[in-house]
Amino acid sequence: MVTVVVIDRLIHVLANALGMRVRDWQDILTDVIEGDRDPEGWRAVAGQRQRGVGEDLYLGHSAAGVFHLKTYAKNPYELQGVGTRVARKVDEDIDPLLPRRTDDDGRFAVQRPPESEDEAKSMATRIEETLKVHAEAPTTSEDFFTDMMEAVDSPAFGPMEYELSDRPDRLDDLSETFDEADELLSKELDDLIDEAGVDRGFE
Repeated sequence: MVTVVVIDRLIHVLANALGMRVRDWQDILTDVIEGDRDPEGWRAVAGQRQRGVGEDLYLGHSAAGVFHLKTYAKNPYELQGVGTRVARKVDEDIDPLLPRRTDDDGRFAVQRPPESEDEAKSMATRIEETLKVHAEAPTTSEDFFTDMMEAVDSPAFGPMEYELSDRPDRLDDLSETFDEADELLSKELDDLIDEAGVDRGFE
Protein backbone atom coordinates (compact mmCIF):
# COMPACT_ATOMS: atom_id res chain seq x y z
CA MET A 1 0.00 0.00 0.00
CA VAL A 2 2.81 2.42 0.86
CA THR A 3 4.46 1.76 -2.49
CA VAL A 4 1.22 2.49 -4.38
CA VAL A 5 0.73 5.77 -2.52
CA VAL A 6 4.29 6.86 -3.24
CA ILE A 7 3.94 6.01 -6.94
CA ASP A 8 0.66 7.91 -7.17
CA ARG A 9 2.24 10.97 -5.60
CA LEU A 10 5.19 10.81 -7.96
CA ILE A 11 2.86 10.56 -10.94
CA HIS A 12 0.88 13.62 -9.87
CA VAL A 13 4.09 15.56 -9.18
CA LEU A 14 5.22 14.66 -12.71
CA ALA A 15 1.89 15.78 -14.16
CA ASN A 16 2.11 19.13 -12.40
CA ALA A 17 5.69 19.63 -13.52
CA LEU A 18 4.70 18.97 -17.13
CA GLY A 19 1.65 21.22 -16.89
CA MET A 20 -0.74 18.38 -17.71
CA ARG A 21 -4.26 18.12 -16.37
CA VAL A 22 -5.65 14.61 -16.44
CA ARG A 23 -9.39 14.85 -17.03
CA ASP A 24 -12.34 12.66 -17.92
CA TRP A 25 -12.24 11.78 -21.62
CA GLN A 26 -15.65 13.32 -22.22
CA ASP A 27 -14.42 16.65 -20.86
CA ILE A 28 -11.68 16.58 -23.49
CA LEU A 29 -14.25 15.94 -26.23
CA THR A 30 -16.35 18.81 -24.87
CA ASP A 31 -13.34 21.10 -25.39
CA VAL A 32 -13.05 19.81 -28.95
CA ILE A 33 -16.74 20.37 -29.64
CA GLU A 34 -17.06 23.80 -28.05
CA GLY A 35 -13.79 25.31 -29.21
CA ASP A 36 -13.94 28.05 -31.86
CA ARG A 37 -11.81 26.24 -34.43
CA ASP A 38 -12.03 25.13 -38.05
CA PRO A 39 -14.08 21.87 -37.78
CA GLU A 40 -12.30 20.17 -40.68
CA GLY A 41 -8.83 20.92 -39.30
CA TRP A 42 -8.74 17.92 -36.94
CA ARG A 43 -6.56 14.84 -37.53
CA ALA A 44 -6.62 11.61 -35.54
CA VAL A 45 -4.72 8.40 -34.88
CA ALA A 46 -6.18 5.52 -32.86
CA GLY A 47 -5.70 1.86 -32.03
CA GLN A 48 -5.24 -0.67 -29.26
CA ARG A 49 -3.18 0.17 -26.19
CA GLN A 50 0.28 -1.32 -26.08
CA ARG A 51 -0.55 -3.08 -22.83
CA GLY A 52 -3.84 -3.82 -21.17
CA VAL A 53 -7.49 -3.25 -21.98
CA GLY A 54 -8.64 -0.27 -24.03
CA GLU A 55 -7.65 2.06 -26.84
CA ASP A 56 -5.44 5.08 -27.46
CA LEU A 57 -6.65 8.11 -29.40
CA TYR A 58 -4.70 11.21 -30.41
CA LEU A 59 -6.53 14.26 -31.76
CA GLY A 60 -4.55 17.09 -33.31
CA HIS A 61 -5.43 20.54 -34.65
CA SER A 62 -3.12 23.38 -35.67
CA ALA A 63 -5.12 25.87 -33.57
CA ALA A 64 -5.69 23.60 -30.55
CA GLY A 65 -2.62 21.40 -30.18
CA VAL A 66 -2.69 17.67 -29.52
CA PHE A 67 -4.89 15.72 -27.12
CA HIS A 68 -4.33 12.16 -25.93
CA LEU A 69 -7.23 10.02 -24.71
CA LYS A 70 -7.22 6.52 -23.27
CA THR A 71 -10.58 4.75 -23.05
CA TYR A 72 -12.02 1.31 -22.34
CA ALA A 73 -15.45 -0.28 -22.56
CA LYS A 74 -16.75 -0.66 -19.02
CA ASN A 75 -19.66 -2.55 -20.54
CA PRO A 76 -21.16 -2.79 -24.05
CA TYR A 77 -22.97 0.53 -23.53
CA GLU A 78 -20.51 2.68 -21.59
CA LEU A 79 -17.01 4.00 -22.25
CA GLN A 80 -14.78 5.35 -19.52
CA GLY A 81 -11.42 6.96 -19.83
CA VAL A 82 -9.02 9.82 -19.22
CA GLY A 83 -7.23 12.36 -21.33
CA THR A 84 -5.00 15.42 -21.40
CA ARG A 85 -3.53 17.94 -23.80
CA VAL A 86 0.02 16.87 -24.61
CA ALA A 87 1.01 19.74 -26.93
CA ARG A 88 -0.20 23.31 -27.37
CA LYS A 89 0.57 23.34 -31.09
CA VAL A 90 1.30 20.98 -33.96
CA ASP A 91 4.92 21.78 -34.75
CA GLU A 92 7.18 20.46 -37.50
CA ASP A 93 8.10 17.40 -35.43
CA ILE A 94 4.50 16.42 -34.62
CA ASP A 95 2.96 17.21 -38.01
CA PRO A 96 4.31 14.08 -39.82
CA LEU A 97 2.88 11.89 -37.03
CA LEU A 98 -0.71 12.90 -37.87
CA PRO A 99 -2.51 11.85 -41.07
CA ARG A 100 -3.28 14.36 -43.82
CA ARG A 101 -6.40 14.72 -45.92
CA THR A 102 -4.44 13.46 -48.93
CA ASP A 103 -3.47 10.22 -47.17
CA ASP A 104 -5.35 7.06 -48.07
CA ASP A 105 -6.71 6.62 -44.55
CA GLY A 106 -10.12 6.62 -42.98
CA ARG A 107 -12.14 9.55 -41.73
CA PHE A 108 -13.68 10.40 -38.37
CA ALA A 109 -16.28 12.87 -37.14
CA VAL A 110 -17.64 14.04 -33.81
CA GLN A 111 -21.43 14.21 -33.86
CA ARG A 112 -23.52 16.64 -31.89
CA PRO A 113 -27.28 15.91 -31.73
CA PRO A 114 -29.69 18.71 -32.71
CA GLU A 115 -30.89 20.72 -29.73
CA SER A 116 -34.45 21.20 -30.95
CA GLU A 117 -37.03 19.86 -33.38
CA ASP A 118 -36.54 22.87 -35.66
CA GLU A 119 -32.81 22.29 -35.76
CA ALA A 120 -33.38 18.61 -36.56
CA LYS A 121 -35.65 19.53 -39.47
CA SER A 122 -33.11 22.04 -40.76
CA MET A 123 -30.37 19.43 -40.57
CA ALA A 124 -32.50 16.88 -42.42
CA THR A 125 -33.11 19.43 -45.18
CA ARG A 126 -29.38 20.15 -45.52
CA ILE A 127 -28.60 16.44 -45.72
CA GLU A 128 -31.23 15.91 -48.42
CA GLU A 129 -29.89 18.84 -50.45
CA THR A 130 -26.31 17.61 -50.10
CA LEU A 131 -27.24 14.12 -51.29
CA LYS A 132 -29.08 15.61 -54.26
CA VAL A 133 -26.16 17.81 -55.30
CA HIS A 134 -23.67 14.95 -55.18
CA ALA A 135 -26.03 12.61 -57.01
CA GLU A 136 -26.37 15.06 -59.91
CA ALA A 137 -22.74 16.09 -60.36
CA PRO A 138 -19.31 14.40 -60.49
CA THR A 139 -17.70 14.45 -57.07
CA THR A 140 -15.05 12.82 -54.93
CA SER A 141 -15.48 10.83 -51.74
CA GLU A 142 -13.53 13.51 -49.86
CA ASP A 143 -15.80 16.30 -51.11
CA PHE A 144 -18.87 14.24 -50.27
CA PHE A 145 -17.60 13.53 -46.76
CA THR A 146 -16.78 17.19 -46.10
CA ASP A 147 -20.13 18.43 -47.40
CA MET A 148 -22.03 15.86 -45.33
CA MET A 149 -20.15 16.84 -42.17
CA GLU A 150 -20.99 20.47 -42.83
CA ALA A 151 -24.63 19.50 -43.41
CA VAL A 152 -24.86 17.80 -40.00
CA ASP A 153 -22.86 20.63 -38.41
CA SER A 154 -20.11 18.37 -37.10
CA PRO A 155 -17.82 20.33 -34.74
CA ALA A 156 -14.77 18.21 -35.58
CA PHE A 157 -13.88 15.91 -38.47
CA GLY A 158 -10.98 14.93 -40.65
CA PRO A 159 -8.54 12.18 -41.63
CA MET A 160 -7.94 9.31 -39.24
CA GLU A 161 -5.55 6.38 -39.16
CA TYR A 162 -7.19 3.61 -37.15
CA GLU A 163 -6.67 -0.10 -36.66
CA LEU A 164 -9.35 -2.03 -34.79
CA SER A 165 -7.20 -4.86 -33.49
CA ASP A 166 -3.68 -3.44 -33.73
CA ARG A 167 -1.64 -0.23 -33.43
CA PRO A 168 -0.69 1.99 -36.39
CA ASP A 169 2.99 2.91 -36.55
CA ARG A 170 2.02 6.55 -36.02
CA LEU A 171 0.43 5.60 -32.70
CA ASP A 172 3.70 4.14 -31.44
CA ASP A 173 5.56 7.23 -32.66
CA LEU A 174 3.17 9.54 -30.82
CA SER A 175 3.39 7.45 -27.63
CA GLU A 176 7.19 7.68 -27.76
CA THR A 177 7.06 11.43 -28.41
CA PHE A 178 4.78 11.99 -25.42
CA ASP A 179 6.03 9.13 -23.28
CA GLU A 180 5.56 10.90 -19.92
CA ALA A 181 1.90 11.62 -20.67
CA ASP A 182 1.40 8.10 -21.98
CA GLU A 183 2.72 6.62 -18.74
CA LEU A 184 0.61 8.96 -16.64
CA LEU A 185 -2.62 8.25 -18.53
CA SER A 186 -1.93 4.51 -18.53
CA LYS A 187 -1.67 4.54 -14.74
CA GLU A 188 -4.89 6.55 -14.40
CA LEU A 189 -6.78 4.28 -16.80
CA ASP A 190 -5.49 1.11 -15.16
CA ASP A 191 -6.81 2.42 -11.84
CA LEU A 192 -10.26 2.89 -13.40
CA ILE A 193 -10.15 -0.59 -14.88
CA ASP A 194 -9.09 -2.16 -11.59
CA GLU A 195 -11.91 -0.39 -9.74
CA ALA A 196 -14.47 -1.65 -12.27
CA GLY A 197 -13.01 -5.16 -12.54
CA VAL A 198 -13.31 -5.02 -16.32
CA ASP A 199 -10.33 -7.31 -16.85
CA ARG A 200 -12.53 -10.00 -15.35
CA GLY A 201 -15.32 -9.41 -17.87
CA PHE A 202 -18.04 -6.87 -18.60
CA GLU A 203 -20.29 -5.74 -15.77
